[in-house]
Amino acid sequence: MRRRTPPPPAPLPQRDGVDPVRVRLPFDGAWATVREYLVARLTGAGPGVVEAMVDAGQVVGADGRAVAPDAPYEPGMFVWFQRELPDEVVVPFPVEVVHRDAHIVVADKPHFLATTPRGTHVTQTALARLRHELDLPSLTAAHRLDRLTAGLVLFTVRPEERGAYQTLFRDRQVRKEYEAVAPYDPSLALPRTVRSRIVKERGVPAAREVEGEPNAVTRVELAEHRGGLGRYRLVPETGQTHQLRVHLNALGVPILGDPLYPEVTAPVPPGDFRRPLQLLARRLEFTDPVTGAEHTFVSGRTLRAWSSPQRWAGEEP
Repeated sequence: MRRRTPPPPAPLPQRDGVDPVRVRLPFDGAWATVREYLVARLTGAGPGVVEAMVDAGQVVGADGRAVAPDAPYEPGMFVWFQRELPDEVVVPFPVEVVHRDAHIVVADKPHFLATTPRGTHVTQTALARLRHELDLPSLTAAHRLDRLTAGLVLFTVRPEERGAYQTLFRDRQVRKEYEAVAPYDPSLALPRTVRSRIVKERGVPAAREVEGEPNAVTRVELAEHRGGLGRYRLVPETGQTHQLRVHLNALGVPILGDPLYPEVTAPVPPGDFRRPLQLLARRLEFTDPVTGAEHTFVSGRTLRAWSSPQRWAGEEP
């Protein structure tokens, strides 16, 4: 069994808080040159784009030197290049810093902002913004929130400590509490613990519940209700994709502003921030694995459908 070799440090700088792309050449393959492999691998770049990058010296090795167009293929070799940053609509809401010390940053993420670069969301992410705003190029995310969900996200300052904080989430040693606004159903008996098996297939927007051993567990409580709406307190024991959204939908009270549940709706135009998903990561509690400190963090955000129902309903500008 081949031991995993840690990658060398990136020889290229970040751009707008975004790391250069790192590619490792497979140990098995019949490519004659590095260029030939990259053309085969990076098919989404478009015709001639990869060839032009290599020819222009924009693909470099661990020593920072340009990879020659005829450089032979070397199994296990690392190469880097700067990605072409997409044109993104600016998410016009700040990322609030709740806590910062030598080890962690806890941020209060707004709706519509992705946690980390992915797909078409690259610079408009909490990670890229915080790296730039706090001058912390080594900042990394210990976990993620959906782009449409607002609230608390934990970031790590030192790369060598990231694993310790990620382990907290993996081993369910972080107590997470969410808040949601959804229709009020007087016949729905709460509190209750929802258990089901959720699967999320690649390329399919919505997750679904299936028969089988439960892999998703959520405690659901009704905090209060008024005007046909309920404010729900959600305490997940697991972290399946879209778990809270799927579970409330299954109870017959889908979260307001959800574009996937109970049915997938057409995408809103870029820049339309009027109806955010009414889901908030409200609270994080954990014992710091590095310092031993007991942490409790609370989001300062509110859900618009509850705090300003007329504004949410479109009755006020």
